[in-house]
Amino acid sequence: MSEGGRHPTRQLLLLGLAQAVMFIAGALLGRWLGLVLGFDAFGAGGYSNSVIFGILLIGLGGGGGVQLARAWYTRKYGPTRH
Repeated sequence: MSEGGRHPTRQLLLLGLAQAVMFIAGALLGRWLGLVLGFDAFGAGGYSNSVIFGILLIGLGGGGGVQLARAWYTRKYGPTRH
């Protein structure tokens, strides 16, 4: 960390990149898990329970990926806000 408790731009760019990558990875994992469990988020026939649960799993996977990336960054470089 540099003066004033601010993180260097390069480290913050790394945080953003890690969050983006982990969001995609988590969403894909949620999509795969949904398909394995029989919940197709892109299924035909409108918003059935299967579609809703598929969408939910994709969202939870993406959000979980972002949180994992932030936890990694915080452990390595410290919190971004004080």
